[in-house]
Amino acid sequence: MSISPEHKAAVLAQYALQPGDTGSPEVQIAVLTAEIQAVTEHLQTHPKDYAGRRGLLSKVSRRRQLLDYLKRQSVARYQSIIGRLNIRK
Repeated sequence: MSISPEHKAAVLAQYALQPGDTGSPEVQIAVLTAEIQAVTEHLQTHPKDYAGRRGLLSKVSRRRQLLDYLKRQSVARYQSIIGRLNIRK
C-alpha cells in the first residue's frame, strides 16, 4: 500500500525546494498525498481492510496538520501547494 521508491523519488524531485530536500512541508505534503492516493485505491478493492482505513485517516490527519502549519507560515506557499496537488480546501 505504500508508494514505490521510484515514485517517491519522482515526487521528491518535483516538489523539493532545493536538491536533497526531504523535510520541507511541501515535500512532506506531496509524499503524503501520493501515499493517500495509493491507500485509497487499495481500499476501493478491499473495503473491509479496517487497519488500512485507520492508516489512511492517520495520513490524512498528518497532511492536514502540515497544511495548517504551512498556512500559518506562508499563505502564498500554502496556496501554491494546494493548487499543484489539486487538494480541495
